[in-house]
Amino acid sequence: MDLFEYQAKELFALYGVPVPKDKVADTADEAREIASAFAAEGMSKVVVKAQVKTGGRGKAGGVKLADGADDAYAKARDIIGMDIKGHTVHRVLIAEATDIKAEYYLSYLLDRASRTFLAICSVEGGVEIEEVAHTNPEAIARVPIDPLAGVDHAKALEIVRAGRIPPEAEEGAALLAERLWAVFTDEDATLTEVNPVVLTPDGKVLALDGKVTLDDNAAFRQDHERFADIAAADPLEARAKEKHLNYVKLDGEVGIIGNGAGLVMSTLDVVAYAGEDLGGKKPANFLDIGGGASAEVMANGLEIVLSDPAVKSVFVNVFGGITACDAVANGIVSAVGLLGEQGKPVDRPIVVRLDGNKATEGRQILRDAALPVVEQVDTMDGAARRAAELAASGAKGA
Repeated sequence: MDLFEYQAKELFALYGVPVPKDKVADTADEAREIASAFAAEGMSKVVVKAQVKTGGRGKAGGVKLADGADDAYAKARDIIGMDIKGHTVHRVLIAEATDIKAEYYLSYLLDRASRTFLAICSVEGGVEIEEVAHTNPEAIARVPIDPLAGVDHAKALEIVRAGRIPPEAEEGAALLAERLWAVFTDEDATLTEVNPVVLTPDGKVLALDGKVTLDDNAAFRQDHERFADIAAADPLEARAKEKHLNYVKLDGEVGIIGNGAGLVMSTLDVVAYAGEDLGGKKPANFLDIGGGASAEVMANGLEIVLSDPAVKSVFVNVFGGITACDAVANGIVSAVGLLGEQGKPVDRPIVVRLDGNKATEGRQILRDAALPVVEQVDTMDGAARRAAELAASGAKGA
């Protein structure tokens, strides 16, 4: 889960990472109220910053300096509703303007290639780190972090010195580095980034911006739901999550249900390939029902997939392993019945391919059930082709 800047800086503040005073606003009127309150405290100038989960806000005009409450209102009104790299701005962060003497870069990340944690520090901050890596690679220090030892003050000093942070900012940057590591580890993040870390004329070191990516695999032991961007979430994905289904909406016409992430990914590929000759029909979703394809799980899966009006056909692709194909077949039959009883009759064709443990028995169960919406195909490629054909004919008839 990627956080907005204001959420990242809320986390930073909890861990003692020094940040400027700021507050988020959903409307231009709120921006004026916040700026007015700041002015009453002696902070007449503020920065109005678009809150989107992408970089390049400044270049796109999403970060502007405002002088006074009325100017903050005008700038917020201009920024809210902007499109920045496909992201619509729904809120802005009003932050006190900070005098800047120098800008640096600091981050911690999970280095999957080296299977370790990595600190990246650079004396050149304020621009995208990829740009620095291209134009001045020697300015970037990469320091491996022992996960058992972590980052104490000595390690933090090693990091900032490797990044060539000047002596006047060294202690402040090291303190920030220690506390940023605490955010990274305690919150189960895969990335914590400050760009820029700034040195002010009076010698303070602050995190002027913040970026955090949290590991969804650790959600069970964290309270990260408070950071969820409900307004931006796809409604079907939200409903699937409530039913504990691993579902991702795509932009195609063939609904996909499979057991196992690897098999489902392969299914997406074969459906996309088959659909190239049929008007470009593509997968409509990723849905992994896992190993327990019970009637309830299958019913929930079918309901979610068929709730997408773009879906013209469904491809159920199952390789029986721990869960045998006869159990899957019974689940499909029961699911169609359950949905009918719930007043949600299945009205689009379902192509089923069963293979593996007890595939013969599973196929016979489906034949005996004689469900008019279910069609069996023996091979994965053949089933993908048939599902794409049905989607194409369904689209024409729609």
